Amino acid sequence: MTVSPERVSPPGRVADPAEGITAEELRLAGRNHAMPLEALRDDVTPPGLHYLLTHYDMPAVDAASWRLGVSGKVAEPVELTLDELRSLPRHTVRVTLECAGNGRAALTPRPVSQPWLDGAVGTADWTGARLADVLARAVPDPDAVDVVLTGHDHGVERGVEQDYARGLPLEEALAPDVLVAYEMNGAPLPVQHGFPARVVVPGWYGMTSVKWLRSVTVVDHPFDGFQNRAYRLRQDADEEGVPVTRIEPRALLEPPGVAEFATRARFLSAGPVVLRGRAWSGWAPVDRVEVSCDDGATWTDADLGPAEHRWAWRSFTVAWVAPPGLHRLRVRAHDASGRVQPDLPPWNRGGFVNNTCQPVVVQVRPA
Repeated sequence: MTVSPERVSPPGRVADPAEGITAEELRLAGRNHAMPLEALRDDVTPPGLHYLLTHYDMPAVDAASWRLGVSGKVAEPVELTLDELRSLPRHTVRVTLECAGNGRAALTPRPVSQPWLDGAVGTADWTGARLADVLARAVPDPDAVDVVLTGHDHGVERGVEQDYARGLPLEEALAPDVLVAYEMNGAPLPVQHGFPARVVVPGWYGMTSVKWLRSVTVVDHPFDGFQNRAYRLRQDADEEGVPVTRIEPRALLEPPGVAEFATRARFLSAGPVVLRGRAWSGWAPVDRVEVSCDDGATWTDADLGPAEHRWAWRSFTVAWVAPPGLHRLRVRAHDASGRVQPDLPPWNRGGFVNNTCQPVVVQVRPA
């Protein structure tokens, strides 16, 4: 089905210079939510605090009748019940998931979409079967190229009625930590996180971790479905663009002190304080985090916590003797591949991958 253009947002629309947040964006923000930054204190994010993005409506899926079909370029198409999926070897991976649009609302001009600031992230222990073990049941053909992951969520986007579907290169799908997960933090998946089963692709932005999974289709060509075309870095609407894939390095500071209700301004008493936060990257392990307490004029290396989980965020701390006055704190992460957070936001029409250094303004009062 195709919907008339006047009923949908044009592709990749950018807000006019004087245009504020639209009613449609507010409605999206009401349905979806960011992780409060004080939750950075937790190694594992409680499900209710983990960021949430749902493209269409949350489908009502009955676990008893749920089936996962595996078909396409395979020797033996299969269909698995939830019990059959659970009978495969269990695997648990701690993964930091981040939305590709995290930071979109801070870009100028602003791409019109879900207005994320910097909290579209969360870390969970995901348990399920390896996608590689699921695919092994069907035996992909030698000429297989991509795996198409399709969910039960169904809706309209940019005039096209569709199921949510993402393509993933077969070699990535066969990585040992890619899961068809049925548990989150040791409990069955909550409805909003994809019950009864979803995909979790560690290191990739969240658009690839398809929720409410219903089918896995092996194809002999690169998948060019809507979601693969939409998640691309473009400066102009007519560009082919660069695909959005792995998570760029990012560090976030747990805001120190206390917050003012309406503005979220931070207030802190002068004296010694330990600044804390988390950093992650989908390309390589985080191996350095810098903290600035003077808006980037000088930087101090933070002390890094243990690197126990490859795909999860890493804690960091730095000691600061806070003098009275107004201070702008910033943090930036480096990973072992040489990538580092930029000082200026990397603009694109979709508002993706804005991993610029996080500013935190703190008013330090005399002790």
